[in-house]
This record gives sequence, C-alpha cells and structure tokens, in this order.
Amino acid sequence: MTTSPDLPKIIGVPGTEPSRQESLIDYPSQFPIKVMGQKVDGMVAAVTAIAHQFDPAFDASTIELRESKGGNYLGVTITVTATSREQLDELYRTLSTHPMVKVVL
Repeated sequence: MTTSPDLPKIIGVPGTEPSRQESLIDYPSQFPIKVMGQKVDGMVAAVTAIAHQFDPAFDASTIELRESKGGNYLGVTITVTATSREQLDELYRTLSTHPMVKVVL
C-alpha cells in the first residue's frame, strides 16, 4: 500500500502528536478508578488506605463494590480528587503493585 505525498502522516511527524504535558483532564477533577482483586479480608481497607494517601479528603462512603459472578473476585471503584497527572500515575503504580490487587483500570 502506498500513501499519497499530499496526505500528512500523523504518527511520527513533529507537531502532529499530542505533547506528553497535555492532558484531557481538567485538574482538579473527580476521577473514578476501578480496582480488582480476589475477594479477601482487608482488600477494601487496603484500597481505601491507598486512596487516602493520595487524596486526604477521599470520602470512603463513595466506594462502590461489585462481586464477580462466582464471588471469588471483588471490584472496588474509588473516586479520588485528581490534582495532577503525576498524582494519578503514582496512585496507579501504588495500587498496581499492592499484593491484593490484580488489575487497576
């Protein structure tokens, strides 16, 4: 397949890719994060503690829980006040590396 020289390539052309500094999120913003792991004692408490670490005003009453069909896994949705991309990146890293957590979305 050939491309027309009149059509600009978007990927790899300077000035056509979004900057790493640009964000689609307006900060501060309420930002939901879904955390999934095995349904074990302490899972919700661990996720709550991490949320408080990155958002001291985190309201634990807003946590949403959803069990898997078989009841072996638990989805925990937290909504934090995102203040920067760096905060969200570190929050995702911290959640992802917790031993009780399997997936963070």
